Amino acid sequence: MAGTSTDEVAAERRQLINVAYRLLGSLAEAEDAVQEAYARWYALPRARQEEIVSPGAWLTTVTGRICLDVLGSARARRERYVGAWLPEPLPDRAEWDRGQGADPADQMVMDESVTMAFLVVLESMTPAERVAFVLHDVFRYPFAEIAAVLGRTPAACKQLAASARRRVGAVRAPVTAAGQADAVRRVRQAWETKDIAALVDVLDPAAVMTADGGGMAGAALHPVEGAARIAQYMVAIADKAPGLELLERSVNGAPGLVARRGGVVLTVASFDVVDGRVARIWVVRNPEKLRPWGREG
Repeated sequence: MAGTSTDEVAAERRQLINVAYRLLGSLAEAEDAVQEAYARWYALPRARQEEIVSPGAWLTTVTGRICLDVLGSARARRERYVGAWLPEPLPDRAEWDRGQGADPADQMVMDESVTMAFLVVLESMTPAERVAFVLHDVFRYPFAEIAAVLGRTPAACKQLAASARRRVGAVRAPVTAAGQADAVRRVRQAWETKDIAALVDVLDPAAVMTADGGGMAGAALHPVEGAARIAQYMVAIADKAPGLELLERSVNGAPGLVARRGGVVLTVASFDVVDGRVARIWVVRNPEKLRPWGREG
C-alpha cells in the first residue's frame, strides 16, 4: 500500500518532532520520543503495517502516548532538578549548530506556539490538558484521534482542551517583533554599560527573572522579582563576567539575547514585553539545554 511506503512514513518525522517538542519543552526528549515511535513502527510485522490506513495518525498517537508518559514522570524529575526548570531554547535555523548530526533546524517550525512565554504556560498544565490542547488547538487534530492518545472519550478530551485554553487565555498577546526587539536592545545596551537606572527604566516594576542552571552552571535558584533587584543582579553578573559579549538573536522565534565567551554560548535569555517594558525574563544556562547553539558565529 502506498500509505505504508518507507518515504511516506519517514516524511512524518518533521510533524512528529514539532508535536513532541511542544508537548515536552525539550528537543532532546522530543527526538527520543519520536525515535521510540519509529522503533515501534518498524517492529510491527509487515502485514500489520499494511493494515494501518494512516501511518501518520498511528505514529502521532504513539508519539503522543510516549510524551504523555514522559510528562507523567516529569514531576518527580523536576523535584530533583536543581533550581527552576525551563524549556529548552531554540536558535534560528541559520544559527543552529550543524555539528549535531541529523539537522533538526530544517524540521522545527517557529511560531507563537514555541515562544518561551507560551511553553512556560504549557508547563502549568496537567499532562492530559497539555496533550489535548497542543494536539487540538495547535495542530488541529480531531478529538476522536486525541481520545486514542489519552485513553478518554472525545468529550472528555474536549473538556481538557477547554480547561487548558483558559490558562492560555490569561496570557497577554505577544507584542510585535519590532517592539520586542527594541526592548531587548535596550536591555543589552544597559547591561553592557552596567547602567542600573537604564535597566530599571526598561523593566516593568513587577518584572520577574527566572534562571535555569540545572546545577551545572551558576544561576539564581529562585526567581528574582522587581525591576531594581533584577537590574542590580544583572550588573553584579556583568562585573563577574569580563569578556562576555551579548548578542541579539532569535530565541524560539522571538527577539532574545545570547551571551557567549570565546565563541561558546553560555546563556540564552528570552523576554516577555508588555507596553514597551520587559515583564518576564527567562534565562537558560544549563549547558545540556544549549547544545543546539554550539559555538555561535
